[in-house]
Amino acid sequence: MGKTKGPYNPEFLNGDTVRIVNRETLEKFYREWKYHHKLTPEQLNYHGQIAEVEPGGGTYHGGDELYKLKGIPGIWHEQCLEAYIPPS
Repeated sequence: MGKTKGPYNPEFLNGDTVRIVNRETLEKFYREWKYHHKLTPEQLNYHGQIAEVEPGGGTYHGGDELYKLKGIPGIWHEQCLEAYIPPS
């Protein structure tokens, strides 16, 4: 949580473009995360997808950053996303 901006300061803002991390990383998070907003098995199929952050996420008590993605179901943890910079 709070990779670069610290807890309670979102890494990604509404309208930012992000990529969902690779399948291996998602599966590890799926197996190991024991708290709120666990990934669903369906979410594992979205690895590598690029999407826009939309309103509806937020911050869970303790500073965990949560996101909703346009056109992709579920709540996504910061650890499952990375900034997307399109190739030039």
